[in-house]
Amino acid sequence: FSFFQERLRCMLVLLLLLHGTDSFYVPGVAPINFHRNDPVEIKAVKLTSSRTQLPYEYYSLPFCQPSKITYKAENLGEVLRGDRIVNTPFQVSMNVEKKCEVLCNFPNKPVILTVEQSKLIAERIREDYYVHLIADNLPVATRLEFYSNREEEEKKKEKDVQFEHGYRLGFMDGNKFYLHNHLSFILYYHREDVEESQEHTYRVVRFEVIPQSIKLEDLKADEKSMCTLPEATGSAPQEIDPTKENQLLFTYSVHWEESDIKWASRWDTYLTMSDVQIHWFSIINSVVVVFFLSGILSMIIIRTLRKDIANYNKEDDIEDTMEESGWKLVHGDVFRPPQYPMILSSLLGSGIQLFCMILIVIFVAMLGMLSPSSRGALMTTACFLFMFMGVFGGFFAGRLYRTLKGHRWKKGAFCTATLYPGVVFGICFVLNCFIWGKHSSGAVPFPTMVALLCMWFGISLPLVYLGYYFGFRKQPYDNPVRTNQIPRQIPEQRWYMNKFVGILMAGILPFGAMFIELFFIFSAIWENQFYYLFGFLFLVFIILVVSCSQISIVMVYFQLCAEDYRWWWRTFLVSGGSAFYVLIYAVFYFVNKLDIVEFIPSLLYFGYTALMVLSFWLLTGTIGFYAAYMFVRKIYAAVKID
Repeated sequence: FSFFQERLRCMLVLLLLLHGTDSFYVPGVAPINFHRNDPVEIKAVKLTSSRTQLPYEYYSLPFCQPSKITYKAENLGEVLRGDRIVNTPFQVSMNVEKKCEVLCNFPNKPVILTVEQSKLIAERIREDYYVHLIADNLPVATRLEFYSNREEEEKKKEKDVQFEHGYRLGFMDGNKFYLHNHLSFILYYHREDVEESQEHTYRVVRFEVIPQSIKLEDLKADEKSMCTLPEATGSAPQEIDPTKENQLLFTYSVHWEESDIKWASRWDTYLTMSDVQIHWFSIINSVVVVFFLSGILSMIIIRTLRKDIANYNKEDDIEDTMEESGWKLVHGDVFRPPQYPMILSSLLGSGIQLFCMILIVIFVAMLGMLSPSSRGALMTTACFLFMFMGVFGGFFAGRLYRTLKGHRWKKGAFCTATLYPGVVFGICFVLNCFIWGKHSSGAVPFPTMVALLCMWFGISLPLVYLGYYFGFRKQPYDNPVRTNQIPRQIPEQRWYMNKFVGILMAGILPFGAMFIELFFIFSAIWENQFYYLFGFLFLVFIILVVSCSQISIVMVYFQLCAEDYRWWWRTFLVSGGSAFYVLIYAVFYFVNKLDIVEFIPSLLYFGYTALMVLSFWLLTGTIGFYAAYMFVRKIYAAVKID
């Protein structure tokens, strides 16, 4: 019981620590102070849709353009995400109201959309595209108000407010398409405390929009580009007929409101879009279940092992010991090198690289250094860390390769540096060709691709070689028993010792520990949500490591008891069993949660899912393999062998 108490104590300390970190973040950039009348620049990021998974840049549609279009210089993460941040013609000044203003062209000369442009806009509306703008690095959000299932009396008083990212390009009514051509911007500012003699400074703390569709005839505009909005009840929406030319005006209004929200907390609105309460309960539930199960597993294994070792070390009845079956009998073969040792050590090297990268990224993000306000920082950090972690991947792969009696270290190092990254690059290149064909901004530009190749062969490859060289020169792992020259015959195995049955059994516990977090991660990737709960994710990662290690030890123990000593590859495959469940979950998510019908979006989804599943298999397989290897060395060192 003291064992359980210790575990529970550790778990409570972890939860208390993480309670503060689940939504804490460093804002990422220094605040900008505005004076009254200072220009606040509105920029466009991209258009996105969870139905097509293809982002497009803002000016791929015939929106009003400024006299000079300038794109912001972007980091690697932003380019890979498909962000193309560009200036817009919206004229917004700090704390200056605008009732209604025409954005481009004069009232007597409306914007004329050609048949081609009308078709394109209608298609994007059908595909449910959202437009993403930013003001002072804050993304625009649309306020959604709805009544929750409360008592009737309370309903009148209180509405639930949620925000969705960006605003809808338009809407459909029957077979007709309507474009949101009027945007009502609502910006919130926080007035900073200054001395009496100084001018007040303001900071932007929230950026909302109410999109409206208003017919050209209903927008009464004058020569000064001012316009009057019609009464809400009497206005007709702006229809876009894809079969003919359409005339319309793009207009906008600006309203400023003072807010108590401090600049440091301004992202909280965007980050509390889903119910955190459910998240807490589900995580604690997973933690308790996994720690309870792992505690029981540990106790059973320790007690059984003690009994085994005590029996094997009894010297009084030698004849009985000779007849005994069990893991001691395979001591002369348990460390016999497996088939394809170079490929095994290469895959494990890539697994170590992934493990180090994921651990550091989640830990740094948990401390708040990769907040959503620094766009693309997470992906950029992950790419560079994977390159630099090549040293550790190479070192572990080289040392293991030498332990497995390998001699061609240069070929092994090249295999480690190119096998997994080559598969990833190949799949991404094929998917990228399809995205290029669709002219989406999600396509990685050719110069970026060349830069990634240069990073791979200029940073990652030399570092892997360096690590491999030192790992191969280091003393190999010390195996406690000698290997016999003639391999022992393996008895016929029971049905449940089959590899595939093992994968199914071993994958359940680690997957059960993390599948709730998986839902939030999938929502962030495929439904354009912000993911920020890195405190939770760090806890889930620790649970995953613990459960993978324990399941792997249990599976290898059963295998050795069945006198099957071919555990090297099997442990690696079986420990990654949870990746199979991740694949099944991804298919379930695709069918039930996403509204994807076209071929290319489906191909993108399953292509990227395949990469995630492969990476997850490498990660969990590596964790399980090293846990099992340590366990096997420990138990054979504990028994006396003549």
